[in-house]
Amino acid sequence: MTSPITHGTEKSSTLVPLPAQPAGVSWPTLTWATAEPDGANVDELDDIMDRAFRINPNSKLALTTACIVVQHGRIVAERYGPGTGSQSTLISWSTAKSVTQALVGLAVADGLVDLDAAPAHPSWDNPDDPRRGITLTHLLQMRDGLDFNEDYVDAETSHCLEMLWGSGAGNMAEYAAGQPALHAPGTHFNYSSGTTNIIVDAVMRAYGATSPDDRRRVIDEVLVERLLSRINMSSAIPKLDASGGWVGSSYLYATARDFARFGYLYLRDGIWNGDRILPEGWADRARTPISTDPDGDLYGEQWWPSDDRYGTFSALGYEGQVISVVPALDVVIVRFGKTPSELSPDKERFITDLIECLGRTHS
Repeated sequence: MTSPITHGTEKSSTLVPLPAQPAGVSWPTLTWATAEPDGANVDELDDIMDRAFRINPNSKLALTTACIVVQHGRIVAERYGPGTGSQSTLISWSTAKSVTQALVGLAVADGLVDLDAAPAHPSWDNPDDPRRGITLTHLLQMRDGLDFNEDYVDAETSHCLEMLWGSGAGNMAEYAAGQPALHAPGTHFNYSSGTTNIIVDAVMRAYGATSPDDRRRVIDEVLVERLLSRINMSSAIPKLDASGGWVGSSYLYATARDFARFGYLYLRDGIWNGDRILPEGWADRARTPISTDPDGDLYGEQWWPSDDRYGTFSALGYEGQVISVVPALDVVIVRFGKTPSELSPDKERFITDLIECLGRTHS
């Protein structure tokens, strides 16, 4: 999934504003409040949800395991598929990449990383290494220029499969960082799970963790305690490789309600229950379009912005995992399941129809 870089024309100042917590609405700490949808036709919303759940699996979306719609801080629609419920933990796949962007935000808030310092990995420090100019900003934007084939089918050519389940599985960041340069840093967009795992490794090093035990400790103290636990993602389980590094490209397990909490953190500009967790403007960095992939989809920093009128930006994962944040409507939508890539247009239409249903009265 590569293409020449296309710089976005939007700036943070022109993004749809992120809404504040409504007065009188409690934060989703121990539980979520529920309500009827505001300004939407309840029957229409139910009909859209029926597409996924009345017959499940089905020919349009295949299997949908969970779908939650949060509006103004309250759940207005929630359904689960066969064998799944509100306490079931689900695999993130690449929606974890957006959590990785939040992890970097914590290191930035602690003053431990310079996003524009190079090289972002110590193995690139040789003056003759073409990777020496790669920064964390390049990595966050998937513009590092490394030769990494993000293929989920062909094991003969896929760096992604080799990293997750082959020779790179013991230390995924080192495997990814060992790939050669294909393009100059900052000149080419290439969506890469390897890139995200290098980002996690950079954060671990920023906190002084290089041994497996120290890396596990930092994951517990920073990712779990200072991020996931603080937003009450009590079900969240990050999976580590043998080096102690979190596989931030792909492996975070949590309930659908907890994934909605993560989306809600970004909807509220990195603030949770009145406390700022992520640096001011960090969510804006994530959702500002920087590149365009070969399919015409926009990319920011480990998040996928859209060009709709609602300012939607999404965490997306393999087989149709979605966490969509919709600022203009004060909405978060979570949809998880097992939808093959050939049905992606139907999955995208399902999410779009939910958004449009909730946006009928939006001017």
